[in-house]
Amino acid sequence: MPEALTAGGETAPQSADVLVSGGGVAGLTAAAAFGAAGLSVICVDPAPPVTEEGAAGADLRTTAFLQPSVDLLQRIGLWDRLSAYAAPLQVMRIVDAGGREPTARLIREFDASEISAEPFGYNLPNWLLRRELTARLAELPNVAFRPGTGTAGLTAREDAALVDLSGGTRVHARLVVAADGRESPVRKALGIGARTIRYGQKALAFAVTHERPHGNVSTEVHRFGGPFTLVPLPDREGRPSSAVVWMERGAEIARLRALPRAAFEAELNARSAGVLGHLTQATGLTEWPIISQIADDYTGPRTALIAEAAHVVPPIGAQGLNMSLADLAALVELMAPDPGNAAALAAYARRRRPEALARLIGIDALNRASMMTPRPLRDLRAAALGGLYALGPLRRTMMRAGLGLR
Repeated sequence: MPEALTAGGETAPQSADVLVSGGGVAGLTAAAAFGAAGLSVICVDPAPPVTEEGAAGADLRTTAFLQPSVDLLQRIGLWDRLSAYAAPLQVMRIVDAGGREPTARLIREFDASEISAEPFGYNLPNWLLRRELTARLAELPNVAFRPGTGTAGLTAREDAALVDLSGGTRVHARLVVAADGRESPVRKALGIGARTIRYGQKALAFAVTHERPHGNVSTEVHRFGGPFTLVPLPDREGRPSSAVVWMERGAEIARLRALPRAAFEAELNARSAGVLGHLTQATGLTEWPIISQIADDYTGPRTALIAEAAHVVPPIGAQGLNMSLADLAALVELMAPDPGNAAALAAYARRRRPEALARLIGIDALNRASMMTPRPLRDLRAAALGGLYALGPLRRTMMRAGLGLR
């Protein structure tokens, strides 16, 4: 996709079927998906991907790919690269530890075997996903990944979009995919607003090793301040390992981060309610603020918003990136054979925004319930969980809905 000179000596825009703005997990997957569909793709991100766990700036979060997302990864030729590093999620366990002491007083398990022959999904570290996704893009001759280059400007017209990149290059694209995060430059360039809910929470993400095998069980421990989640990972140096997502109010996260390691591990083990025995911190910490957010519109001329440019939800029930890949699956399906055409963009917005809004409302309610501090409300939360679980048809319906299955 080289640049050419016009008759006047100016550099002519480069051309691509699709310009993906954003090189996170969602953006890299989008570039791979459109590349696998035979389209020419340019993917840009101002920051080069960090692809080693111990490197500065590594994203120590993990992604649980649920069944529909795994299906998409298989279709676009990515799953064979990823499956060897993935830990299956067979059971989703919810533990209420909201009593007087931080111990489990109610445990309910949702087993994938009730609704499917397959696990709910598979969990992988985000830094490793970036490594494997960039390696996949390097194999696709019709995809150019340009880390260190950002989107500096956008002129969207009905026939095409002109994208100005930070290095001075201009790209003529039939479709621009905004996968550039919750502060999306593309969304702002289009003048699309977003509604945001702030909880005063932050989350810590890191890996641990533990005494007891996780048995492919993902566990959410609810007390107050937000859920504490242990998600299976493959063994680490011969010891069982899990990813932790620890949500708390911002001041509490700051207090925890300031603790010496031994004191932090003591707090860690108290918060886990002992569900996997003693936990040992195995990596550094990644921290990020918790919000809910949804864009007022999902499209502009020749432009579609996906992932956190379109929606942000708290990390509950493995919904975030799976919503993003549902965006991508719909977009790839609707864009053939003319990526960026107005009818397909309108259909995309009609399909995805109501679905995302409904999930955002549900996850917002779950997060607020998990934050409850007064004991009577925590007791009510436990009673509601026990009652819902006891109704088999409702339990199975909830599991299918969580996967995005109809």
